[in-house]
Amino acid sequence: MRIAIDMDEVLADPIYKFIQLYNRDHQVPMDLVIKPGTEIFQNVPEEVNDKWFDYINEKGFFRDLPVIDGAVEAVQQLQSKYEVYIVSAAMEFRNSLEDKLDWLGEHFPFISWKNVVFCGEKIVDVDIMIDDRIKNFVGFEGRPLLFTSPHNLLVTEYERVDNWQQVLGKLL
Repeated sequence: MRIAIDMDEVLADPIYKFIQLYNRDHQVPMDLVIKPGTEIFQNVPEEVNDKWFDYINEKGFFRDLPVIDGAVEAVQQLQSKYEVYIVSAAMEFRNSLEDKLDWLGEHFPFISWKNVVFCGEKIVDVDIMIDDRIKNFVGFEGRPLLFTSPHNLLVTEYERVDNWQQVLGKLL
């Protein structure tokens, strides 16, 4: 069986990086509480909410994102039972391609480059997809696992996983 695993907000934490950059640039420490069902840029002052898009379009933004707790070990365990693919909609942010490939090489060196798919839309033929964006489940015929993130907290129509321990509990 094959599994597609998303990167951002599933393996890597771009929200943490945004908060760091925002605090650096605005000299106003932000202890960001993201309202359930909203995107990060909807939770900052209106006059700076475009900064999210500026940051994610910068070369290097995706290169040093923190790894989500438990992700490395969980993906290694999943490889013992499944064919694992990392699937990221990296085409949306041109500068993210090299950053994401280098990030994967550093943190997930056991994933072959042959099992990395950078795409626009996630039209992959796999049995299970782990993702934080429900738009990626549209037309997907396998088993979707919705990885919890602030923007999807109000979504109830998918099987949810809050962390990598729950993923392993469901799949191993």
